[in-house]
Amino acid sequence: MSRAELSAAGLYHRLMVYTLFFILLLPLLGTLLYSLSTDWSATILPSGMTFKWYVELWGDPRFLAAFGHSLLICVGALLLSAVLILPLLFVVHYHFPRLDGLMNILILLPFAVPPVVSSVGLLQLYSSGPLAMTGTPWILIGCYFTVALPFMYRAITNNLQAINLPDLMDAAHMLGASTWKAAFLVVLPNLRKGLMVSLFLSFSFLFGEFVFANLLVGTRYETLQVYLNNMRNSSGHFTSALVISYFLFVLILTWAANHLNKDKS
Repeated sequence: MSRAELSAAGLYHRLMVYTLFFILLLPLLGTLLYSLSTDWSATILPSGMTFKWYVELWGDPRFLAAFGHSLLICVGALLLSAVLILPLLFVVHYHFPRLDGLMNILILLPFAVPPVVSSVGLLQLYSSGPLAMTGTPWILIGCYFTVALPFMYRAITNNLQAINLPDLMDAAHMLGASTWKAAFLVVLPNLRKGLMVSLFLSFSFLFGEFVFANLLVGTRYETLQVYLNNMRNSSGHFTSALVISYFLFVLILTWAANHLNKDKS
């Protein structure tokens, strides 16, 4: 194949990728334009542009409270997951590697039951008695903890297999480090990438979770997705501003994760 043919083929491939990328972005661009328009009904383009809907959204105390509730629940669930899953993974991969297959099955059990079914069971279990947590953030933190476990387990497991944990621990022991000192000072820094990927991936998923939040707490501890559902009958411009704000927050968070996860020279 000649150089001209290779160049033409490369141009065709780039054109197809850019076209697909534009098609995927088109609904988002339409939502952004609608959130900035004063009125857009019978014309091809909006009749005017304004930031009124964003000012109204970010000035709404109810929205700010829902945003804070979502942040608090997601961060709490992920901290709990990290504190429990890291020691568990270390023990399994270093002391009991044969249990990894069983752990892979157990860790996926939360996805075997649909969220609606799980929510009904949790409502019956925690709506009364000594562990009455329905309508509180604690029940959501517990639910989100189980949802985040598969993401965190798989990402950190892959990282542990890549660093060859037994050899790394043997080297640390030869240099005089105890098992737990080696785990904290040698193994944990090498898990930074896997941990960061699992945390931000889980956060992006949990931040948009609706079923558990709506059924288990609803408006008693309103999260961002419940707020969006409750505001669906308000102005379309307002809800579009809410969707764009949510997307921008996740986008900034993803950019920050990629930036922090880069190898330092």
